[in-house]
Amino acid sequence: MKLINKILTAGLICVGLSGCSKYLDKLDNPNLVTNPPLNGLLVKATYETSLDVFRMGNVVSYYTQYLSSNVRASDADVYNAVDYSGSWSSFYLAMMNIKQMNDLAAASGASHHLGVGKIMMALNLNMLINTFGDVPYSEGLQGQELLIPKFDSQAALHDTTLSLLDQGIAELQKTTPSLVLDATSDLIHKGNVDAWIRTAHGLKARFLNQLSKKSSYNAANILTELEGSYSANADDASLTAFNGRSPWNGVAYNNTQLLLDGWLSTQFVDALNGTTFGVADPRLPKIATITKFNDYRGTANGAGRVGTGTNQEESYLSVSGYYSGGNAPLWLVTYSEMKFIEAEAAFRSAEPARAYAAYLEGIKANMDKVGVAAGDRDTYLANPAVSVGQGALTLELIFKEKYVAMFLHPETWVDARRTDYDYKDFTLPENASMTTFIRRLAYPTVETSRNGANVPAINGLDERLAFDEN
Repeated sequence: MKLINKILTAGLICVGLSGCSKYLDKLDNPNLVTNPPLNGLLVKATYETSLDVFRMGNVVSYYTQYLSSNVRASDADVYNAVDYSGSWSSFYLAMMNIKQMNDLAAASGASHHLGVGKIMMALNLNMLINTFGDVPYSEGLQGQELLIPKFDSQAALHDTTLSLLDQGIAELQKTTPSLVLDATSDLIHKGNVDAWIRTAHGLKARFLNQLSKKSSYNAANILTELEGSYSANADDASLTAFNGRSPWNGVAYNNTQLLLDGWLSTQFVDALNGTTFGVADPRLPKIATITKFNDYRGTANGAGRVGTGTNQEESYLSVSGYYSGGNAPLWLVTYSEMKFIEAEAAFRSAEPARAYAAYLEGIKANMDKVGVAAGDRDTYLANPAVSVGQGALTLELIFKEKYVAMFLHPETWVDARRTDYDYKDFTLPENASMTTFIRRLAYPTVETSRNGANVPAINGLDERLAFDEN
């Protein structure tokens, strides 16, 4: 209740997992508070930014084949264009709220609030450009003052996200803010300035690593950013307080009420149950329900359910699972992700010993986080299919383990495209509407209907975004 009251006190637009349908409809609402307190804005900003990670993860987890629809040839499964107006609107609501906080913080000298706001702006913007490409930003957060903003290029906005992180770090390093971060209002790091600085460095490492196909890719710079980032699971950025059920728990619970959702893809389940790699991953029971056959079975993307959907013939997100249990944390940035980024960057810079150590630590850290017993963890790590030795380590193995550790996270879709979907046995969905893997989302009708003259033309959902171009 305290969280709900804080959000309402902030006086800012809608809260909810599905987002508002028309963000511009809310901008001249006379009931909105025009000068809300900074800590109230901080509640809203940290809450909605965290939910945006869920929202985008829920969209793209069908493309990474974490999830599969129970309906045959579902649009999300088979690469038909889907109207994600709700997600688009939610992102712009979050960013406009962050801009309001940043403007007030800058005017009042609240440098730590401004630093956090810049970091959250960078995270939201990075997720947007890596799914939609060019988006409005320089003119996109002015509300009723400019209803038809121009679109900025993804490549330029990627630079903007890095600059925002640098600015955020600089603001957080100032020692005399006019207002300290309130621990109860900061829903991600509980007012810990050092934690926010570590998260900013971690996000810089992530964003720089997204450019692995580009000539500007610099592994040394990535490794430098990692030095300022996380050193343990306890450093991770997460949301643990919710207005109702935690997001993925809501998905799992709805499935138990026959609002079918949260069905696990055959690709993901087979990667963990021993089918694909010949080794059973002890994280699977921490994620999935067991079938009536006393095993774990996924649903092939595009194929739909094999039976009625009510007989436990497939595995689903578990209502008691680590990621989808009651009050399950929503992870934004994690130590295990940092170790896999380190493994990749070290591998690309010909540092095999460092790459291998980071690869193993990434697995261990994630298993510890999800609650795998030490004995089961060590047995898995000792398997020769996992502990291959530094001389046999490959990028494919690094990405395979990162794929598991980043379950349901939207960054996995960036990885999938960076590697051209080079996961073992990863295939097009059944009944796919394209002959190649999906590379981008279509622009939503909430934007095309209002700002169509500025919306860039696209050549199909197999069109590569800037980071994905060789």
